[in-house]
Amino acid sequence: MPEARVSAAAIAALIADAMVAVGMPSADAAKVAELMLEADLTGADAHGVFRLPQYVRRIKAGGVNPKANVTVAQTASATATVDGDNGMGHLVMQRAADTAVALAKQNGVAWVGARRSNHAGAAGTYAAMALPHDMIGIYSAVANANHMPAWGAAESLLSTNPIAIALPAGQEPPVVLDIATTVVSYGTVKAAKLQGKPMPEGWMVSATDGKPITDSAKSGNGLLLPIGGHKGSGLALVLGLLAGVLNGAAFGREVVDFNADDESECNTGHFIIALDVSRFLPIDVFKAQIDRQLRDLRSSKVLPGFDSIRLPGEQRRSRRAERLRDGVPVFPEVVAQLDILAGELKIMPLRERD
Repeated sequence: MPEARVSAAAIAALIADAMVAVGMPSADAAKVAELMLEADLTGADAHGVFRLPQYVRRIKAGGVNPKANVTVAQTASATATVDGDNGMGHLVMQRAADTAVALAKQNGVAWVGARRSNHAGAAGTYAAMALPHDMIGIYSAVANANHMPAWGAAESLLSTNPIAIALPAGQEPPVVLDIATTVVSYGTVKAAKLQGKPMPEGWMVSATDGKPITDSAKSGNGLLLPIGGHKGSGLALVLGLLAGVLNGAAFGREVVDFNADDESECNTGHFIIALDVSRFLPIDVFKAQIDRQLRDLRSSKVLPGFDSIRLPGEQRRSRRAERLRDGVPVFPEVVAQLDILAGELKIMPLRERD
């Protein structure tokens, strides 16, 4: 069956109602809905409403605190730590991003770490929070399950640990790079498994013999491959140490697989950096230079087999506008899961909200 198009308002309302149904205050539920929807609008489909059944399941099982008291401790003029009280990662990272921007306005730069958090969805959502303030945003986290080994190992002690960097532009779309340190995110693997689709060779290998796995139904027995071989493995390692160990959060064997364990506190670690562009260049000069560089790159000669040059974040703005206008594509398998969830929570199902 083809994917359905569902209005952004319907998706946000379903998420908010579901969060309230499992005990979250309405204001927090609305914020979670807003940030999850942003993932769907910008094309991070494996990190939006797709995740709702899992989030609800963990809240109901006691693995996530729906009434978390997120607190901030400023540790120096340009640094702070956020204690998420085991709340939803979206709420923790909204608070961390707000804190980073406020400190960067005073100091030019800020680094904010977070502990006792949970899965927060799409990394680019948080890096991009710096953009309205004419700042550069950098975000990373320890992902919520170990799916990648250290280079050459057969045991998964690293994860997809993402990195997102957002830079403001002028007339051009902002540059927003949002990547996992594995060839593909595990959310994308889960989506393939849900739809019964095969995986391309190069995503995963077997933990027993190192051979490629293309059957998504067997993904639970596989290891995700890093981007760039040993370089991607090294990047995942250092990002995990910065987001995890530096914040007193989980890393390595301490990481809880939130796909398999609904009850344990994850103690997810994140960090976000905000950098005030005006401390280096006048913002209009910087944006004009960014525009010029992007146009130079886009107009450069393409290799055979390529129709155009795609730049990070280029489609983000146009996709968001298109999905706000025409609706968010949601696969039938996801709609079916969401309908079951709505029945369990006694809230209006998604297909009736449009």
